[in-house]
Amino acid sequence: MKTFEVQFRYRDRKEESIESVVKVEASNLPGAVGKAAREFVKSLDRKQRFDMNKNGLEITAKPVATTSEAPEKTPAATAAD
Repeated sequence: MKTFEVQFRYRDRKEESIESVVKVEASNLPGAVGKAAREFVKSLDRKQRFDMNKNGLEITAKPVATTSEAPEKTPAATAAD
């Protein structure tokens, strides 16, 4: 599984920009966007959902580099006689 960072942005009724970032684990980018969108929409109340639908939702997604990856192995040096 890969980790993705999905950012959501929309304008509310006071013309303020509301922004949220969700990190999810999924096997591919479309799956990550779908999973994050479900989580994001569940966290909104009725008025926020209305504002999001009325003014549009901007979605930006990118893979997150994992720091726990195994270091690259270098081939063993052979001694030339």
